[in-house]
Amino acid sequence: MSVPLTAETYRNPVLNADWSDPDVVRVGDDFYLTASSFGRAPGLPLLHSRDLVNWTLVGHALQRLEPAAEFRSPRHDCGVWAPSLRFHDDRFWIFWGDPDQGVFQVNAPEIRGPWTRPYLVEAGKGLIDPCPLWDEETGEAYLVHAWAKSRSGVKNRLTGHRMRPDGTGLLDEGKLIVDGDGIPGWFTLEGPKLYRHDGWFWILAPAGGVETGWQGAFRSRDFFGPYEERIVLEQRDTGVNGPHQGGWVRTRTGEDWFLHFQQRGAYGRVVHLQPMRWGPDNWPVIGDDGAPVTEHRRPALPPQPPAAPATDDDFPGGRYGRQWQWTANPPPRSASLERGDPHDGWATQHSADGLRLTCVRTRGAHDLRTLPHILTQRLPGTPATVEAGLRLHSEEPGARAGLAVLGDAFGWIGLERQDDGTVHLVHRFAEAVAERERDAGHPRPAPEGHARLRIEIGPDARCRFAADTGDGFRPSGPVFAATPWRWVGALLGLFAAAPAGTGHAGAGTFTHFRIEPR
Repeated sequence: MSVPLTAETYRNPVLNADWSDPDVVRVGDDFYLTASSFGRAPGLPLLHSRDLVNWTLVGHALQRLEPAAEFRSPRHDCGVWAPSLRFHDDRFWIFWGDPDQGVFQVNAPEIRGPWTRPYLVEAGKGLIDPCPLWDEETGEAYLVHAWAKSRSGVKNRLTGHRMRPDGTGLLDEGKLIVDGDGIPGWFTLEGPKLYRHDGWFWILAPAGGVETGWQGAFRSRDFFGPYEERIVLEQRDTGVNGPHQGGWVRTRTGEDWFLHFQQRGAYGRVVHLQPMRWGPDNWPVIGDDGAPVTEHRRPALPPQPPAAPATDDDFPGGRYGRQWQWTANPPPRSASLERGDPHDGWATQHSADGLRLTCVRTRGAHDLRTLPHILTQRLPGTPATVEAGLRLHSEEPGARAGLAVLGDAFGWIGLERQDDGTVHLVHRFAEAVAERERDAGHPRPAPEGHARLRIEIGPDARCRFAADTGDGFRPSGPVFAATPWRWVGALLGLFAAAPAGTGHAGAGTFTHFRIEPR
């Protein structure tokens, strides 16, 4: 039976969009969370809360992925995997694994920065999901990580290292400290989070795969083992498939909570908050005796007003908000809300009428999956109506701009300049296996060169496209089922592009962007 939602209770997920592989830390009365950002820039989102239920996005720790040249083009399932967020020596630290390069870290004196440039702690293929620990009892520093079989040929194991206390390198070749192959029924052990509690070293790590797996706990008196294991959270008879990979945090008053993700197809990995306690045998008990909760009493923390990461944008002064990410590294003069540079080669700021995106000339304009200059944000996890206003300024034949849903398959609706100089409303899509887009709806004239664009997102991420070119909203094309990328949920995107050539190709201006619940 469903528990009525009241001022004293909360409902999962607390972050109902793709905040993959979350980790959390408390500093004073404040809680901070980061998540995987893969190949998008800026990366390493930084979220803040005072009650673990209401979260806001306050910035990003990584302005550009490095080496920068490796991420000039979209690499949707590469880059920043499963970061760990810690506070040590009056600094915030984030460690993550790039499966193709190794273990990186950045650090900062404040959550809003300034953050250091990425530092390569340990080079190597397949080193993923790293988590550091500074042991207050001994002064030693450690790091544990998992393995990506696609790069290293091995998986289902956790390797431990001694680490330099300043986080700049590892002090040994590492030792296998947990072998998932040696635990009956366990597979795809990954995502370790390392803690010290009550005289034990603890590793909280999931196994069994993101859609069907469980959350495990491991403990040992010595960092290098041997470790005992136990399953501490699993689906059982709930609707929360594969409760997976997250972080433990303790409030100032001593309450324990656990944040983890749930894989939801095109919606990506949404974040749940679970109560946590320590059982009489000194093992953690998460959720309702090991099963995920849907509704629960709120943490015993001061009440906070409802809040969520921003989605809407009026683009004041031509600037885009911090909720937006490019699909690859932007040009060298990277623009961001935090840095406020006047121009980034893709988005001209200080525009009075909205966000002006340059119609970037490219040979891949027919396939949005290959474009680095798409400004994206996460698909909402509940039915919603997305709307954007657009004016096409480019006089270049073939120039287009629009509103898109991006994944292995994509669909978009927008404006395109024709060879005769007129502007048409167009709606196009491509299946996951297709290399080129094709029409999803019948083109129609947009006499004034502007339109309001709309995507109605229904259950199961089924999308209906519509547009208003001056005579009211009219539907376009059949239903489009949004799809994820390999590790990434579907994205909403704004873009402008033009055929390959020379010279300036003009721009498209987006006057507003809105997401309204349905």
